[in-house]
Amino acid sequence: MADIPSTTLHWANGDVEVHRVVVGSFDNNVFIVRCRRTGEAVLIDAANEHELLLELCHRLGVRRVLETHGHWDHIGAVSQIREAGYEVGVTSADAPMLKDCGYDVFLDDAEVIEVGRLRLHAIHNPGHTPGSISFDLAGTPLLFTGDTLFPGGPGNTSFEGGDFTTIIDSIDNRLFTFPPDTVVLPGHGVDTTIGAERPHLQEWVDRGW
Repeated sequence: MADIPSTTLHWANGDVEVHRVVVGSFDNNVFIVRCRRTGEAVLIDAANEHELLLELCHRLGVRRVLETHGHWDHIGAVSQIREAGYEVGVTSADAPMLKDCGYDVFLDDAEVIEVGRLRLHAIHNPGHTPGSISFDLAGTPLLFTGDTLFPGGPGNTSFEGGDFTTIIDSIDNRLFTFPPDTVVLPGHGVDTTIGAERPHLQEWVDRGW
């Protein structure tokens, strides 16, 4: 059995539990969003350490997996997750990056993903990759941004398929429209807020990364 940390709970209210573990050599955040009323959950980014993730899936009632994008450090456990019977979703634009590990369904912009009585709203955020996607958890201040938005700026756009102008536009027009107290849960590192990051947009544009 995988060695689960003593507490994985990262955020909660009366309806929602968000669990977080950090896995792999790139310290990827893996989030599990769980409906407290039904016990159903989804896992965001099957990044690495599949034994740990599978144990969490079993313990927390995960029904499916959502990939924020197709970079290798975010999909390292996808093969084993799928072999265990879990459905994996990714955008069609990033699906070719999963050719070796596979996927099951496409995630589309503005799609509403049901998790028990919870609703995750998908937001297409190209720039880090062509098919990067974020998830807004309705009824909460939570926004899961993958590698699109971090504390201190946008995700790296130097990889194949990345584009700096596109990610800036994506952040400005799709994410910075959220209220200032929106909590940003990124694919690596610590949480931030829209209000903490929005004032620095022009600084990021000026520095070029």
